Amino acid sequence: MSLLATLEKHLSRFAVPGLIRYVVALNALVFLLGMANPGYVQALTLDRQAILSGEVWRLVSWIFIPTVSGLIWVLFYLLVTWQLGEMIESTWGTFRLNLYYVTGYLGCTAAALVFGQSLANVALNSSLLFAAGTLLPNLQMLLFGILPIKLKWIALVSAVLLSLSLLAGDWGTRAALLVCFANYALFFGPALLRDAAQRREINARRARFEVAQVPATETLHRCEVCGRTEVSNPELDFRVSTDGHEYCTAHLPARRN
Repeated sequence: MSLLATLEKHLSRFAVPGLIRYVVALNALVFLLGMANPGYVQALTLDRQAILSGEVWRLVSWIFIPTVSGLIWVLFYLLVTWQLGEMIESTWGTFRLNLYYVTGYLGCTAAALVFGQSLANVALNSSLLFAAGTLLPNLQMLLFGILPIKLKWIALVSAVLLSLSLLAGDWGTRAALLVCFANYALFFGPALLRDAAQRREINARRARFEVAQVPATETLHRCEVCGRTEVSNPELDFRVSTDGHEYCTAHLPARRN
């Protein structure tokens, strides 16, 4: 039994059904409170110095801060996050979604505390998108409620943008991003590596099969006795005998006086 299956067997009773719905609801609440008092949101951010000064609620409250501003964008962000959570939970189950999200939360929090980088909100939500894109790559979503596009392409664009951050950022930013996506690496990394190895093996087998199955019409030389060709045995030499047939040198008939 795998470690994940063992954890699910013993800890599944503690999983919260519809976890992402609660996260979305609290994001909406924080947005409304921020509209009433703009300084309120600043008191919830994942600020290392503030946490070390005793404001420990920031270790959790940062999850509920929307990563966008403006009513339309916030509504779109909340709707997409809700949909991603529902899709992952229906495919994966409640416990695995909970564990994946909590692992991402711990990684993002640790990255902010160690490296002082405020990438947690974006990274945690992106990890949900990557999970959905891996589990349901061909599922279509309506981008901006209009344009149908497959999840794998949305996840790929997001991955490219984050990769640019890796290239353009300092080492602290790079390390923080890598730690933030530890949940994706833990849950999907082994399977992706196995799939890649299997694809390489299949391609190698296909190449060997195609070489072995080269049609006779594609060869220039074929021994009349053994049937070997310059494709199957490139080290052989071939000659045309006086009888008009072609032979490899090992089976070339002796010339008669």
